[in-house]
Amino acid sequence: MDFGFTDEQEALRTLAHRIVGELSTHERLKVVASEPDVFDRALWRALAQANLLGVAIPEAFGGSGLGLVDLAIVLEALGHGAALVPAWPTLVLGALPIAAFGTRAQQDALLPGVVGGDVVLTGALVEPDRDEAALPATTARRDGTRWRLDGRKTCVPAAHLAARIIVPAATEDGRAGLFLVDPAGPGVERARQVTTTGEPHAALHLAGADGEPLGDPRAGRPLLAWLLERASVGLCALQTGVVEAALRTTARYTSTREQFGKPIATFQAVAQRAADAFIDVEAVRWTMWQAAWRLDAGLPVEAEIQIAKFWAADAGHRVTYAAQHLHGGIGLDLDYPVHRHFLRSKQIELMLGGATAQLVRLGNALAG
Repeated sequence: MDFGFTDEQEALRTLAHRIVGELSTHERLKVVASEPDVFDRALWRALAQANLLGVAIPEAFGGSGLGLVDLAIVLEALGHGAALVPAWPTLVLGALPIAAFGTRAQQDALLPGVVGGDVVLTGALVEPDRDEAALPATTARRDGTRWRLDGRKTCVPAAHLAARIIVPAATEDGRAGLFLVDPAGPGVERARQVTTTGEPHAALHLAGADGEPLGDPRAGRPLLAWLLERASVGLCALQTGVVEAALRTTARYTSTREQFGKPIATFQAVAQRAADAFIDVEAVRWTMWQAAWRLDAGLPVEAEIQIAKFWAADAGHRVTYAAQHLHGGIGLDLDYPVHRHFLRSKQIELMLGGATAQLVRLGNALAG
């Protein structure tokens, strides 16, 4: 059984890491993080010029027409660099469902702009105090030939940059549809929220907002479930890059930091802690690739996604905590890069819902 990438995927991985490594430096990240939009436009343009933003977008709209595994390769590289670009909301929450379910008019209007780096998209998947397995509390009602949306969403990433937001909403017949909403349109209010990493998200208040159906709004939960599966795997791909970078940074530091005339990496307690972190990183990596591959292959994947989410949340916390611990006092220094991966890992853990929630869902699935 071959667990390796194809030659094309290896080339894609090399290209993505090279671009992110050259532009997502610690000094540049400090500058970008201090700006109101927290958006590395130079990196975004470079990704677009290399066609990395279009890796999973059909060729008819300027993309490469590849799969979720290939997109996960790009997301992993962005996580590795703690890059400040809206790749997950644009490419996973926005472009993937538009490419899969949108009308040709919707695709023509938005997908070429995504490929070119001119259009940012996002999705509003979170509602206060609602489990992801339940129907959205946000409602969609017919108004002649239009749909009107009412409700509240929270923690919407890149909403301040987005041309369109994909909003799940419950229709009058008790189904869950996906709708394109203009965040600058009437009936939409955005309130800025600041996350663990300092990147802005938004709370949305929809009051009769115009919603353009994405696919058949009567199709029900399968469209929403389809999106949630890919959103979860995308976050796990980002986390894979985050924890690997944290471990590599720690390995370099402990190999050069000396105590009693020896590198601290030679001390047994340090080596054991780093070895545990290495095992955790590999678990995050391979459970993510298993879920991504099964989604691409059209295989049942519910349990595999819960397993990947558990490892991304649980092991992600352990690895980045160990990285800070093994750095000693410098691990808390905001002028040293390890803190970025700690904060990014914690943010992803929160967005995934935490490790315990994944174990509960996995247990229910196995019991069922």
